[in-house]
Amino acid sequence: MSWDIILFNSKQKIISVAELDEIQLESTDFSEILESSFERVNKKDNHREIVGTDFTINFFTDDMHSSNFMLSLYGENGIYALIELAKKHNWQIYDSGIDGMVDLEKPETNGFKNHRKYVEQIMNGKS
Repeated sequence: MSWDIILFNSKQKIISVAELDEIQLESTDFSEILESSFERVNKKDNHREIVGTDFTINFFTDDMHSSNFMLSLYGENGIYALIELAKKHNWQIYDSGIDGMVDLEKPETNGFKNHRKYVEQIMNGKS
C-alpha cells in the first residue's frame, strides 16, 4: 500500500499546510537531490523509482525547481529514509497517511515506532 508525501522547503516551521506562508517557501531541485541521495534509482522517461531496503519511493522529475514536491511511498522504511534526508536538507514533510506534518525529531509521535531501529541500522552500516 502506498501513501503520498509532500516535501516542503520553507524558512517557516510548518504546523499546518492550511496555514502555510508561501513567502517563506524556498525553491529547490528536489528531483536532483533525491536521485543523488540513493544508490538504486530506476529511470524511465521522467518517472523515478528509488529502491531501498523494504521500500520504494516513486516520483516524477521536473526541470523546474519548486518549494514543494510530491512523491509516493511503498513500505514503511521509505518514510525513515525521507526523514533522514529531510533533516540533512532542512526540509519538512507532510504525510497524507497521518494528515499532518511529520515531527522529524520524534517520528515515533507520528506512529513511526520503528524509526530508532532504522537509524541504528543506517549508523551501523546495515541496510
